[in-house]
Amino acid sequence: MIAGVIVDVPALGTDKIFDYRIPDGLVDVITVGMRVIVPFGPRKLTGFVVRLTDTSELKRLKPIEDIVDPSPVINKELIELGEWIAENTLCFLHSAYQSMLPAAMKMNYTKRLETTETTELSKFPDDIQALLHSTDGMLWSEVLELGKDRARIVQDAIRKGEIEVRYEIRSKGNKKKQKVVKPVEPVHTLEKVRDDLLKKAPKQATVLEYIINNKVDKILTKDLVEKSGSSRATIKSLIDKGLLSESEEEIYRDPYKDRQFERTYPLTLTEEQKKAISPILQDIKDGKHETFLLHGVTGSGKTEIYLQSIEEVISRGKAAIMLVPEISLTPQMVHRFKGRFGSEVAVLHSGLSVGEKYDEWRKIQRKEAKVVVGARSAIFAPFTDIGIIIIDEEHESSYKQEENPRYHARDIAIQRGIYHNCPVVLGSATPTLETYARAQKGVYTLCTLEERVNKRELPTSEIVDMREELRAGNRSLFSAALFDRLKDRIEKGEQSVLLLNRRGYSTFVNCRDCGYVAQCPHCDISLTFHKRSNTVKCHYCGFEEKQPTLCPQCQSEHIRFFGTGTQKVEEELNRLMPEASVIRMDVDTTSRKGMHEKLLNRFAEKKADILLGTQMIAKGLDFPNVTLVGVLAADAMLHLPDFRASERTFQLLTQVSGRAGRHHLSGEVVIQTYTPEHYSVQLAKQHDFITFYNQEMQVRKLHEYPPFYFLALVTVSHEELMQVVDVTEKISERLRGTLSSQAVILGPVASPIPRVKDRYRYQCVIKYKNEPNLKSTLNEIVSHYQKRMQQNQLQISIDMHPQTIL
Repeated sequence: MIAGVIVDVPALGTDKIFDYRIPDGLVDVITVGMRVIVPFGPRKLTGFVVRLTDTSELKRLKPIEDIVDPSPVINKELIELGEWIAENTLCFLHSAYQSMLPAAMKMNYTKRLETTETTELSKFPDDIQALLHSTDGMLWSEVLELGKDRARIVQDAIRKGEIEVRYEIRSKGNKKKQKVVKPVEPVHTLEKVRDDLLKKAPKQATVLEYIINNKVDKILTKDLVEKSGSSRATIKSLIDKGLLSESEEEIYRDPYKDRQFERTYPLTLTEEQKKAISPILQDIKDGKHETFLLHGVTGSGKTEIYLQSIEEVISRGKAAIMLVPEISLTPQMVHRFKGRFGSEVAVLHSGLSVGEKYDEWRKIQRKEAKVVVGARSAIFAPFTDIGIIIIDEEHESSYKQEENPRYHARDIAIQRGIYHNCPVVLGSATPTLETYARAQKGVYTLCTLEERVNKRELPTSEIVDMREELRAGNRSLFSAALFDRLKDRIEKGEQSVLLLNRRGYSTFVNCRDCGYVAQCPHCDISLTFHKRSNTVKCHYCGFEEKQPTLCPQCQSEHIRFFGTGTQKVEEELNRLMPEASVIRMDVDTTSRKGMHEKLLNRFAEKKADILLGTQMIAKGLDFPNVTLVGVLAADAMLHLPDFRASERTFQLLTQVSGRAGRHHLSGEVVIQTYTPEHYSVQLAKQHDFITFYNQEMQVRKLHEYPPFYFLALVTVSHEELMQVVDVTEKISERLRGTLSSQAVILGPVASPIPRVKDRYRYQCVIKYKNEPNLKSTLNEIVSHYQKRMQQNQLQISIDMHPQTIL
């Protein structure tokens, strides 16, 4: 038997299937979808088995060395999906398959160097001798730490055969095991022994008493020690006597094991909800694939439609994937889903530890879960019988992966929906223009919810022109209208949400005498001041240093902070309203595990009056007591050099407005802006998506942007500016010479952030409608520069459908 293997070498020349002979001992063991260890040149690497045959064009084949997984980690469907991803995002096949696995299953490679029989140790420097003498051999990483000259000596010895290289591969994924105790003898024997031990060994008798009274058939050793008030030594004595046995058993790391989820039941749907859900339920019954856009205003009951659709799927013995954007939505979604479906729910999101994610993934693979709730990567859940895929807040940019493979979860969902003949539901109050245009054309089926549940009114909105506030002498971060309303809510015991889409204390540090702005030494971006640590930080590469007290350029003391971040707003609130308690949610306060949930729970329990945060608080949160939403800088994103800036502003303002007045109390929204006349701000105030869609579509058509044209973005980076310019110019020329005259090629130009992590960045943008040669041309370009890319001198990244061109 012969196995076709995709090997872990990210290079164009090796991005293909290699044939390996299956040794006799592994013939019945190896199946498609497993990972194996294979010889590849001098190395041993892992690879995915993607086919099994009994013939090969090659005469002599190397044998497979070993298997990594006892059972397949990707199924036939995911193997086909990997090929589709590689073709459509221009990534390597191995990268596509790797992205489907949890981080715990990624492989670590270690190069271990050992002496041979002919090695003369005395000829090596003392530090190398010491490493070679160690029982485990010498690691290549240890040699590199000794410096370049030592690395050259060792490389020379490897070439001469004086030192041997052994490649070790190990998985990061460990199954968690715990010791379990089981009684060996029947109850009547244990009772007799207990009576005999009462005087001689009362502690042992107590342990047996606990086992008998509680009818224990198995228990964790540590729990038995704790509950019987005994010690490990006592339990060991009973094991030695043959009364108990102890073994290791695998247990799942359950992130929600200490949580009680109150059982919930389906709610009665409104007429509008019934109308929206009926075609989805019909497709589930008929086993038919169709993509639905569920366009419903905030608070219109989209989640209940999701839950009841999934209930129908589970009743038919099938599985469901429910995607939610980023971590902030997950706690509330988990409560809703665990409350409705209990232990049948697996959760996959970035807030879990590597081990917890691994265990949740294995729960799905073993068919112990029927529903997966998670962020982007949950779209690859290894179900074999999917009955529905739902993407909530489908407009969210976090559904697009920004590094290889650059896939969009929506595209993967539709591919999987076609394979499984099941409906795909895209839900949003503010769908992307591309999605809504497809619904208008009939490519997707449009289901609309125009009213909130129980016919509650949408919150009333007021736009405050901050230029007028300045003219009136108000230099505060809060307009008079917002300040008065915040005070009013605190007096009434109601809660408020404040959105500011910037973390940190101020957006930049500036000298008033010479105009100096503190810049990151590695990126062309200003540093952000963080007051709590008194540092200035780069939000791109992580560089930070102490806040300067004097201007480094002119030594002036007039160095000040400009712009506003969440820390500054929090400080201002504490100063102006000392009676108000504030919870701040941004990357800085939620970086520790579980902090999202803790902060949101505190707010839900009414332990704070104001929830202040960045984008993460704008979506999906549902608090009955919130009656006021304030947006502090509505135009923060409006002036970015990005064609989606207006759309993102409209979406964010509409979404955050929808957090107010979701229950019996009516809501108000105050939007503070310096550009009150902009249509995205005005139409967000009116919750008028259709007018916004029509107006924005005219702008997109005029400037030849999606959905009227497709986009591809080629970004080149290098440590030397002239190299970047030269390569990007050559790429642009090649594209102009190869593509049709209908394609529009913009560039080469410097990227909007021209330097990140000491690498200069240039880009060119391709706008096209139908270019059959585009992918092959881009592949040829990457192939041409392959050698320089492998040496990490040059980086060329290609994004076939960029969400942003920043």
